[in-house]
Amino acid sequence: MKTPILKILLLLSCCSISVFGQKDSKRVLIIGLDGFSTEGFKVAKHPNIDQLFANGVISLTTRPVMPSVTLPNWTSHLTGSGPEEHGITANDWTLQKHLLPPLQTDSDDYYPSIFKVLKEDLPKSRIGYYYNWKELINPINKKYLDEVSFEENDQYSQNYDKAFNFLLENRVHPTLVFLYSVHTDHAGHGYGWMTDPYIKAIEEADLAIGKLLDRLKSADLYKGTHFMLITDHGGINKGHGGVSRSEMEIPWAITGPKIKTKGLTNIYNSNKNTSLVLARIFGIRKLPTVWTGEIPEDIFR
Repeated sequence: MKTPILKILLLLSCCSISVFGQKDSKRVLIIGLDGFSTEGFKVAKHPNIDQLFANGVISLTTRPVMPSVTLPNWTSHLTGSGPEEHGITANDWTLQKHLLPPLQTDSDDYYPSIFKVLKEDLPKSRIGYYYNWKELINPINKKYLDEVSFEENDQYSQNYDKAFNFLLENRVHPTLVFLYSVHTDHAGHGYGWMTDPYIKAIEEADLAIGKLLDRLKSADLYKGTHFMLITDHGGINKGHGGVSRSEMEIPWAITGPKIKTKGLTNIYNSNKNTSLVLARIFGIRKLPTVWTGEIPEDIFR
């Protein structure tokens, strides 16, 4: 009798790993580079980004929401809505001081984000949020985040390490990591968009991304993960906020098990669409009625 029982126990153990373990856990890593323009994408060398999304979808015609400034656009990425819905119209927005009220709020007066939607639909999910521009998190209710890390002085290497460790520690859970850096934007403001220092900032980011991807591969966390590359706006001279193509055309990319291999596409896309794509990956069907984004056409298998 011992042998059949042992076989049954082993079978149950394998089933348990299949149901609850890494193979079936949905995992998404969002890589956010502030101020990364389509023009910059076309000029800079970024072999790691190219290799990462070679089997996915890359749009170089994605449009930011207007105004083409930072906080409204990152909020739109993470809330499936535009400024006319979420109410964030400028970088100085705070929960206590703003002009336009949002269409809907949670119990703490925050507009519903993908983090709220994910936590409520999948309570055992794990969410990490890593950033280095202090105002970025103002529109986000932190109670839906399991780990938050702010790195000062435009530095980002420690956050890349923390994001990796978070993914490693939570490999058996549905996991969403938002990994953001502002150094590319600040290079544009400091030296000008499309200057050598701006291009160098993009290429430095690509090197950091490559190192992170190598670590994920070594830890057997690469395969099965969905990766997204997103940004908020481009720039012209040393600024942004206008409606030129230099400011209003940006890259957006995604790859992973559920994504088709389409390469470079001209699909209609907006920063408002990001959260709806994330919701589809995690199998979430009940979305806030105030979200106005759409899933880009024909990107899912």
